[in-house]
Amino acid sequence: MDLDALRYGDFSKLGEAVTDWEQMTKKLADLQKDAEEKLKAKADKAKWAGVNATVTREFITKTAAEFADAHTQANSITKILKDTRGELISYRTQLNEAITRATQQHLTVVDTGCGTFTVAGNTRPDWASDPSGKTGATDQKAVDDLSKEIEGILTKATESDTTAANVLKLLVDQVKYGFADASYADRDSAAKAVAAAEKLAKMAKNPADMSLDDIATFNRTMELYNEDPLFAEQFATRLGPKGTLQFWTEMASAHAGARDSEVDTMKTLQKNLSLTLATASFSDSDAMQDWKKELVSERNTNFRAANSTNPVGALGAQVISSLMREGQYDTEFLDDYREKVFKADKGAGDSSTDDLWVKGYDGLDLVFGDGTGRDPLEGLFEGLSHNPEAATHAFESKSDLNHMLGTTMHTERGESLGHALESAVTGVAAGDSTSPAPPHSNAQVEIMANIMNAVAQPGGGADLVSRGLADSFGNMAASYMPEISRTFAGPNAEVFLTNSDDPNGLETADVTRFLSAVSLDPEGRAGIIVGESVYTSGLLDAHLSDPNLFDGPRDQVLEDVGRNAGVIEGIIGHSMADEEVQDAMNAEEDYNDALQKKGDFVKTWIATGLGYGSVSLFPGGQAAAGAAVGGFAGGVIGLAVDRLLEGQELEGAKDAALYESAKDLYSMRDSVNQQTQWSALDALKQHHVDIPEDGASRTVGVAVNQGWDDASEFLTNSKDRPHG
Repeated sequence: MDLDALRYGDFSKLGEAVTDWEQMTKKLADLQKDAEEKLKAKADKAKWAGVNATVTREFITKTAAEFADAHTQANSITKILKDTRGELISYRTQLNEAITRATQQHLTVVDTGCGTFTVAGNTRPDWASDPSGKTGATDQKAVDDLSKEIEGILTKATESDTTAANVLKLLVDQVKYGFADASYADRDSAAKAVAAAEKLAKMAKNPADMSLDDIATFNRTMELYNEDPLFAEQFATRLGPKGTLQFWTEMASAHAGARDSEVDTMKTLQKNLSLTLATASFSDSDAMQDWKKELVSERNTNFRAANSTNPVGALGAQVISSLMREGQYDTEFLDDYREKVFKADKGAGDSSTDDLWVKGYDGLDLVFGDGTGRDPLEGLFEGLSHNPEAATHAFESKSDLNHMLGTTMHTERGESLGHALESAVTGVAAGDSTSPAPPHSNAQVEIMANIMNAVAQPGGGADLVSRGLADSFGNMAASYMPEISRTFAGPNAEVFLTNSDDPNGLETADVTRFLSAVSLDPEGRAGIIVGESVYTSGLLDAHLSDPNLFDGPRDQVLEDVGRNAGVIEGIIGHSMADEEVQDAMNAEEDYNDALQKKGDFVKTWIATGLGYGSVSLFPGGQAAAGAAVGGFAGGVIGLAVDRLLEGQELEGAKDAALYESAKDLYSMRDSVNQQTQWSALDALKQHHVDIPEDGASRTVGVAVNQGWDDASEFLTNSKDRPHG
């Protein structure tokens, strides 16, 4: 920065800009509030149908998010401008004070352009007469000291001005359309993020020079910034797509066979690198757009460590996917990469995908502590599981879905595929217990129907359950209890409240066979039972708190809900009794552990008021909002889940431990009967409904038993049974 530019700079224009941005930020905050509390809140409560259910609702959701991003970006720009203006004014003050002192010392400061300047002493007659020469020496020291001081001021001012311009440009370049969600408190914090990215990218270009201490330092910095958009984008683009893949190839090779603390260090590095690249993938800057395209184009490139003597390294796809296991990647990027990898995988056929990706890569280990990373579909599936939108896109093709399910018979990818499928059909990212689940879209219901159809196929479909998919299948069944209930209820299903875009999109025979197959696995069975209990107790709570939800007598509600509970759990009980699967029936410990895990998870989102399944399992539209206000989310449902987990501690329980054993068919029937009656009585008490308790219990009890018997008929009509 030129000396005169700082000395005589008019910062009033910058001040006006700061004021304008402050006003803009305030207005955007108001718009964001209106968008969230009025526009989106009303959209969430509305009962959408047809095109509105997909296009309009999605548009409103994205519009509300854009207002939030607009406010965030405006706020960051305001703070950066304000901070920079304050710094420059401070440096101008320091410069003027230095020049004033120079005048008092008979020194002259002159701007010589291009960021340079001179400091010279004024000539005085008495200096020449000083025989000691001390006056001249003292004057030169003053000149040197002042030059150093002014140079320091200009350097800081230049850094403030340059970095502010750089981060503001980077901030705006993050998105081509709309606004970035990058948030910074001041110029310095944004500049530090960019500087940190430059430093780490430089280190990553020379991985052979990185000691474990260097990697630990690398980790600490990346952990601090892995969600920072500017840091992530700058790190990725400065390292480059090839450099990124080569870096991880070198790291994996250099630390192969790591143990103890070294393994933990490498796991942390892989996680932080994955999270950082996921953040970077959302940038729309030209540099990042090129990065993403080039990265995907490297999927068939052979990456070898520099010191490796093995000509077979790692395919780019294997390296890319090994870095997708953590974090949410951009949808368009995932779509592009997934399409190409799916095409290659399908080209090998269901039974030969292992030959395509795994055989011949025996020395490859790209994942620390969780497989080898040789099958790129495993990492890709985990990446999809963190982005529900991309996951839904991935399985909209029934051909692709059936192929991927078919490959689980010949690979180890079943569990990862299950995570991706769960995200695809529920709309909730893996591990997210705090976000509300969106209503099931038509596409999601169709995928769920296709999954059920695949499992329902005679001659091997049920075998999919044992390929690492059971836990996810159980969770998916839990999320689809409204649609499942309507399937069994037939045409008169209004009691079973839902906000699904396609509440009647499942086939009865497929649902029956799917539940039957999944129930034979302890984790799958636990998911179904918890889901049924949550939905049943929620329905009873909603209907008894608001009689306007159903145009009919309340006894009809009790009968329909009770029968449905009997049907769903009856299918479980009859299926186990039919198959006489002693291993499944005797696996009490596995089942109890799974039930505890799922029950605790449900209680977690009850505590947040918004968690997993809160929209899918709870009644939809106005009912959900009204019930939540009335304590629906934490009242009757919470009691129902507690009872599932407490068992014998409850007075009046007929089982040795409620739901902890399915050895006796009638004991299980009595358990679901008692559980449903308790939920009905809880709702009656909580909402002070004037219905005789004994009559309500009898109505529910008869209905559950009827549903239990009906379950046997559903099974008989859907599959071969040993007992007719």
